[in-house]
Amino acid sequence: MTLKNKLNITESAELARAEEQISKKKAVELYEKSLLNDWEAGTFSGLAKIHKYLFEDIYDFAGKLRDVNLAKGNFRFAPVMYLEAALRHIDQMPQAAYDEIVEKYVEMNSAHPFREGNGRSARIWLDFILKKELKLVVDWGRVDKEDYLLAMERSPIRDVEIKVLLKNALTDKINDREIYMKGIDASYFYEGYNAFKSGDL
Repeated sequence: MTLKNKLNITESAELARAEEQISKKKAVELYEKSLLNDWEAGTFSGLAKIHKYLFEDIYDFAGKLRDVNLAKGNFRFAPVMYLEAALRHIDQMPQAAYDEIVEKYVEMNSAHPFREGNGRSARIWLDFILKKELKLVVDWGRVDKEDYLLAMERSPIRDVEIKVLLKNALTDKINDREIYMKGIDASYFYEGYNAFKSGDL
């Protein structure tokens, strides 16, 4: 079923294409206008601002907590009734060291706070934290897509794989536009997005 959207698109493939095009353009604007510099790194508030900016032209729920329960396969994301508590916990998690930051990222993925568009928003959020705390970002072009998806799928139980995978792709080129562009590349993000796309319970 196609989500209700501001574009009045009723066909899912068409909506996916429009979402890809618009959110990628907005992600570029986010970088070029240096908007992240004014937002808080490592909090749900910061993530919500990223999500709102990327998707506000497409969905009314941009930047807002989901109000439906979601699952991927046998894995259920945080139930709506516990979602706010989960996000408060994530806000309070430490983020001074690399392992702490990835653990926070894994927890945010498990929370899955938005109805749609969690993947791209959360990866920008992750790089934002890494940049602020460690002066590093992930060069997503060096991360194998399939390995990443499998590692993220297993991360709630065993996060060592995702930690190793991302650590091997870290770079200190934190202000490199090309590195940022790799991170918002549609083929990378939307392969991941589709693999993790969830249905209502």
